[in-house]
Amino acid sequence: MSAGARKIQRVYLTLTLGNTVAASFIWGINTLFLLDAGLSNLEAFAANAFFTVGMVLFEVPTGVVADGWGRRVSFLLGTVTLAVTTYFYYLLWQLSAPFWWWAVVSVLLGLGFTFFSGAVEAWLVDALRFEGYEGGLEAVLGRGVMVSGVAMLVGSVAGGVIAQITDLGVPFLIRVAVLLAMFVVAFRLMHDVGFTPERSAHPVQATRAVLRASVDNGLKNPPVRYVMLAAPFSAGVGIYVFYALQPYLLELFGDPRAYSVAGLAAALVAGADVLGGWLAPRIRRRVRKRTTLLVLSGAIAAIILVVLGFTHVFWVALVLLTLWAVVDAASVPVRQAYLNDMIPSKQRATVLSFDSLIGSSGGVVVQPLLGRSADAYGYAASLAIGGVIQLIAVPFLVASRRQGHPADLSNAPSGKAVL
Repeated sequence: MSAGARKIQRVYLTLTLGNTVAASFIWGINTLFLLDAGLSNLEAFAANAFFTVGMVLFEVPTGVVADGWGRRVSFLLGTVTLAVTTYFYYLLWQLSAPFWWWAVVSVLLGLGFTFFSGAVEAWLVDALRFEGYEGGLEAVLGRGVMVSGVAMLVGSVAGGVIAQITDLGVPFLIRVAVLLAMFVVAFRLMHDVGFTPERSAHPVQATRAVLRASVDNGLKNPPVRYVMLAAPFSAGVGIYVFYALQPYLLELFGDPRAYSVAGLAAALVAGADVLGGWLAPRIRRRVRKRTTLLVLSGAIAAIILVVLGFTHVFWVALVLLTLWAVVDAASVPVRQAYLNDMIPSKQRATVLSFDSLIGSSGGVVVQPLLGRSADAYGYAASLAIGGVIQLIAVPFLVASRRQGHPADLSNAPSGKAVL
């Protein structure tokens, strides 16, 4: 890796670290925060669903911002938007606001995150290619997953402990402060490299052109399309599981106010992310096709959720949660690399944002559905149902594999010890 590529990687990892630390301060307590504000399980997960509605609504427009005005501009807008809306969340909690206020602010929170999705990854890939990096993307993206896991470990544990010492609102205020600091860091370090934004005097026409090209390179491209169509089932269930594990583990633990235990759950997922990010490029060296990893990880993760749904012992649930998170994390860099190798540079951010949109659309339906299942049958049953839903993603991944796209074999290992 050249000196320029190393610098790009350092900036990428710095942005990933700061953003994940900021976000994860509330990840271990978010569901508890919503329930403490007076929402029911259905309303709490419906609020999360409105967050994903915001992502669905704004993914493509913010992807167009990233491709048309620059990935740096998109990132800076994201930090400001997310800081403001997080503070609004804190105010709603203080006021015990009615559900529909939570729904509105949750949509705006989704807007904040859409400025990041697609933009940072597109910035990284284009900048690395510009600096002459020709290695597999799994290695760099895997390091990003590892750094994200470390940041999540620090942020989620700190958030849970701080909430237990103070109250559930303080981690939200800390998130605001860290996001504002990240605005300054990104303003100084992040510059568009290997990509020239196409600022047009006719933004509507430019938007239409980018969207049309993105659809051509996304949904109209069969191997990309099938990976995208798998996302609603895997991503929708994954979002629910992460947040449902907080009250579920507290229920198994036997102390509804042990907020540090909720933070521990998020920390275990974070540690699993570190391990999964480390494993991804190493497993890839033993596997010829990327889709082999995606199909196996999807099936194994779904089975683990079904087993988790029948578990009523706290420590066993923690072990299964860790296994689920490791399997999921190890597949993330492989999926990212597979998609990026099939997408042209000029539409990269928009296509990646569109992929995120489709995944988020699953959360809009799956989260309230499984939240209602938790109200009716308990958290354990809702996790088992989630595993069945996630299994639906596997046939789509198999269909992508059958297309035989060269990206499936990109940077493939050679030798007899290859699956």
